[in-house]
Amino acid sequence: MNEPFIFLCPEITRANALTLMDWLEDEGVTRYLSDSRHVSRFIEQVIGRVQLPILTHLFNQGGRFFMAYDRHDVPVGFVRLVKKGPDCEMVLVIGNRDDWGRKLGTSVIREGMKLAFFDMRAEKLIAKIHPDNARSLKAFLRNGFLLESETPTMKSFAMNSARYLRLLRESPAALASDIYITEVDRARLKSLVELSMESDIFELEHEIERAIVVDPRQVAEDVITMNSRALLEVDDEKVEVALVYPEDADDSAEKLSVCSGIGTAILGYKEGDAFDWRIPDRTCHIRIRKVLYQPEAAGDFHL
Repeated sequence: MNEPFIFLCPEITRANALTLMDWLEDEGVTRYLSDSRHVSRFIEQVIGRVQLPILTHLFNQGGRFFMAYDRHDVPVGFVRLVKKGPDCEMVLVIGNRDDWGRKLGTSVIREGMKLAFFDMRAEKLIAKIHPDNARSLKAFLRNGFLLESETPTMKSFAMNSARYLRLLRESPAALASDIYITEVDRARLKSLVELSMESDIFELEHEIERAIVVDPRQVAEDVITMNSRALLEVDDEKVEVALVYPEDADDSAEKLSVCSGIGTAILGYKEGDAFDWRIPDRTCHIRIRKVLYQPEAAGDFHL
């Protein structure tokens, strides 16, 4: 895996606001950020006047704001997504100079695209970048954005939803191994996503769209399909789980809904695969140690 793990958190705390202020005091960080002075003044006013531990609702005025965290749950930057009709504009910052050059921006953009297209249902995602901001230009181009227009002071890059889905399906996974899903499971899961009211269902939709679709009779027997049982290693703990549909979930019996954090995470992976994944309270490392039962391998195609 060539790019670092990143997750975007929608909750903005008072501590986050103080971190943001520190970042925005660095001229190198704010050099190409057109509204840096306004943002700094806004944050200072919020900290001075609002004595609340959670400031999410204030930061989400006029758009959606996310703190970007690394594998160790350390804040490394932020993303702002502003929906304008069917389109969405992305602004991102990697806050510490020590983190520049580590491809964090590329990973942050990938997570931002996932939110823009699957959660916010944007038709097009736009990024406006100063021509001298070489790192940002490279990061957006690396993610497949195309130059849409330019002036002496601004380059506008865009990614439409059709291109995003095509790249998601055709390009090798940058952050994790390829995953596999059977034609039957894909059809059932897409119906589930369409009917679900869960706020984070877009994570499952993203995994379905990036998966390699295979015939149920040709799927490798070491792949986790729906209703499979597998032995996992989650951080340092070994756990045996079954991957099931929401109506069959039972935490006491280790039957994990495919809509749950770890349930979504393990779909389509095979024995030996290992990856980082964000669950509600932390980032964990998951390894697929063994697939104990797979319906397709057992001939149980009715499941």
